[in-house]
Amino acid sequence: MAWSPRIDQVAPFRVMSLLETAQAREAAGHDVIHLEVGEPDFATPEPVVAAGQAALAAGHTRYTPAAGLPALREAIAEHYALHFGAEVDPHRILVTPGASGALLLASQLLAGPGDRVLMADPNYPCNRHFMALAGAEVDAVPVGAESGWQLDAALVDSHWHDTTRLAMLATPSNPTGHMLEAGQLAAVAETVAGRGGHLLVDEIYQGLCYDLEPLSVAAITPDAFVVNSFSKYFGMTGWRLGWLLAPEEAVEPLTRLAQNVFLAAPTPAQHAALAAFTPETRGILEARRAELGQRRDALLAGLARLGLAPSLPPQGAFYLWLDISRYSADSEAFCRRLLEEENVAITPGIDFALQGGEHHVRIAFTTGVERLEEAVSRLERFLARQ
Repeated sequence: MAWSPRIDQVAPFRVMSLLETAQAREAAGHDVIHLEVGEPDFATPEPVVAAGQAALAAGHTRYTPAAGLPALREAIAEHYALHFGAEVDPHRILVTPGASGALLLASQLLAGPGDRVLMADPNYPCNRHFMALAGAEVDAVPVGAESGWQLDAALVDSHWHDTTRLAMLATPSNPTGHMLEAGQLAAVAETVAGRGGHLLVDEIYQGLCYDLEPLSVAAITPDAFVVNSFSKYFGMTGWRLGWLLAPEEAVEPLTRLAQNVFLAAPTPAQHAALAAFTPETRGILEARRAELGQRRDALLAGLARLGLAPSLPPQGAFYLWLDISRYSADSEAFCRRLLEEENVAITPGIDFALQGGEHHVRIAFTTGVERLEEAVSRLERFLARQ
């Protein structure tokens, strides 16, 4: 059968196959340490769960407006004002089914056949795939330690073409965990505006920062499109809830898209998310952020002992991006052997990087310190045999 040629632009997400294998090994009785999927071992905070249960009990199961519950949009706007110093009109916020829903809306509005989109390489693969499905050509710009694993203003300017329509950033980034500081974000925003293009910023891991203060491009310019999620910092992965912050003039066409693509985000999840902004929940989330920082430091210390610690420690998210080139030129095979021989599941870099991915792996510090230290011990045994 013949499919749309755009589907050929979507590569498989290899970590999902590896996760399936890891779960099968676990079911067979093996002690698998899961460091492959971007989902910490924390449950959704209890106040959020209770709010969701109360919403169900109250019968809040009907459609909301396409852009989301007005009360939730107002709560998100207050969150920007309180924590990032950004004055945001709630009207500019569209609540979506996960950050993926926000990316879908943004890609369909901003990119199309004949357009080019700039983003860093490595990057979260779905960012590339959404743009490709919109018919755009992605210019994945290789980045490294010299630019902090990020696109900076100079890279954006030097790789901009006449048909470039959009630059996309991610801060903190997946898979490297690195961030752009306010001055760097402002410089990129100015460069993109000077080129007459749009800026889309993935802030999905916003709030999960360890060395720098969390920030938002919304405090720098009202012209950026911002994707965010309740999954990572707020611990609501399975609730499938995110949002898109857009310039005022984009709200109407985005709302039309939302009406046609998904009608509205899940209603019980929206009511539950109202409790994500309470002081009680904030205390829980900040304690978890501190624990993730401890996990990062423990993992870095263990990897330093093996001579594998990255030259630039991640500043946010919950990932380490490791160069394994001295051991392997095939990151997928490396990860599969590590799982088979030592029951440690990590992610091959080819999922994220078009260039150099075969020499890198991503490790998610999403489990406790004791398990991370055990994983390092198993990795040491494994490397000794390479």
